[in-house]
Amino acid sequence: MIKHILNLPIYNLEGEKTGTIKLSEKIFGLKINNNLIYQVINVQLANKRKHLAKVKDRGEVRGGGRKPWRQKGTGRARHGSIRSPLWKGGGVTFGPNPGKIFNRKINKKAKRKAILMTLSSKANDKELIIMEDFKIKEAKTKVMANLINKILKEEKKPSILLTASQKDENLIKAIRNIPNTKIIPVNSLNVFDLLSFKYLFLDKEGIKIIEKTYASI
Repeated sequence: MIKHILNLPIYNLEGEKTGTIKLSEKIFGLKINNNLIYQVINVQLANKRKHLAKVKDRGEVRGGGRKPWRQKGTGRARHGSIRSPLWKGGGVTFGPNPGKIFNRKINKKAKRKAILMTLSSKANDKELIIMEDFKIKEAKTKVMANLINKILKEEKKPSILLTASQKDENLIKAIRNIPNTKIIPVNSLNVFDLLSFKYLFLDKEGIKIIEKTYASI
């Protein structure tokens, strides 16, 4: 466990600090295990993989029903079909096939642990932004863009993963036109998304959901 206690500021929708919050060590104070995180990412990417490549084997290639020459007496090697994998234009041996399954499994506890470790890394690297809430009145991109600029104050456009405790159509519409930004529900947090974006914006209620969903191991 990380020894120091994590206290982070809380921001409102105007980008102003309204207080601080003490983060739970069992969620945001874990020691990082890079090997475990690597395993979870590999499983997640494997399960997302779609097998699109397809080749024809000798039974699917057109033609080749007739034996090209008689079995004996020609001095040539014997062949039963011109669609053999040995022939040009013939079937392919051991080629990609949609029937191949790439799905892999990982222990549910290990998956949850990796998520909490990634959250701990975000908190320690000061890449976790705690908001009071995300209840915006209008679905305007300008509101969220100004909020991000006020809080982060970076020249380059940062990549941001925003996760809210409740689904809000205004928030979804306001965030979707901002480059390098993605919004997901709190209960859909995953290691790949957490590591794909530099900053994580999270509301106070979301922390309670994280504790209930991922920390109750």
